Amino acid sequence: MASCFSYVSCRNKCYQYSFSRAGLRSSTSDLGDGTVVHCWIPQTHVDAKPTLLLLHGIGANAMWQWDRFIDRFIPRFNVYVPDLIFFGDSHTTRPDRSESFQASCVMKVMDAHGVGTMTVAGLSYGGFVAYSMAAQFKERIDRVVLICAGVALEEKDLEDGMFKVKSADEAANVLFPQSPSMLRRLLQLSFYKPPVWIPSCFAMDYIHVMCRDYLLERKELVEALHKGRRFADLPKIAQPTLMIWGEEDQVFPVELAHRLKRHLGENRAQLVLLKKTGHAINEERPKEMYKHMKSFLCTDAMIRPNDNAKRLMLTSLISPVKINK
Repeated sequence: MASCFSYVSCRNKCYQYSFSRAGLRSSTSDLGDGTVVHCWIPQTHVDAKPTLLLLHGIGANAMWQWDRFIDRFIPRFNVYVPDLIFFGDSHTTRPDRSESFQASCVMKVMDAHGVGTMTVAGLSYGGFVAYSMAAQFKERIDRVVLICAGVALEEKDLEDGMFKVKSADEAANVLFPQSPSMLRRLLQLSFYKPPVWIPSCFAMDYIHVMCRDYLLERKELVEALHKGRRFADLPKIAQPTLMIWGEEDQVFPVELAHRLKRHLGENRAQLVLLKKTGHAINEERPKEMYKHMKSFLCTDAMIRPNDNAKRLMLTSLISPVKINK
């Protein structure tokens, strides 16, 4: 495959150009503990604008999942789009696979760029990381958007038959397909109306480029997400929270959305349900997804008076993190 034309590699290049043209640049931060995080950051951080952090899901890197949206958000926000650990150019030698570790790594990157407060939005697995950031860094996260993010799940849900898969291992094999048939199964689970037909050559191209790196480590991320998880242990975040969910989601069934809304409280969490929509909302309903995000984020999209001071303070107190511009 490496010696042949790769549509997926070409599309990666197109996304890189798209992100650069929109006003972002690629930056890599060495966190100094065997962890390196890649992030798309503003060409220039404008203190007069609030900051929006966009976290991708487990299916691909940041560019594939957020490309449709960045040029819409950039006029109003300083937009930061990291690759989570073991996706894109982000990796670690540390053994921690928890979403709390992912959250702390992302926050270290934001610290390194001198960002004070921010709003965070997460797709699917990225929503787990976003929720963890809101719980860990209460003073830094002002709003949260969770898109089909089943943070309210617990280990026994799998045993009780809530999901289409019967084990975390089976889930990992579907999420990181290694054959055309498994990729087709992933699409069947992710979309309300999945593609009718995908050529095997394209499927193998996608698998070769997107699903082969850090395969063991990614499977460990899925295992860590599920093993020993108890809903009773889920902290309540205090930030205003918007949940956007497909009514036909087969990856994280909509019951998890209602469970989380009850947990957070009617006045703190909004839930938007999209009819005839599956898990891949960003692909199936991008216009509706953006409309609801904009309505939620832009009603109060004004920088706090003390954000400039926080930014300057953070810049002076940052631990030594190497950033490759």
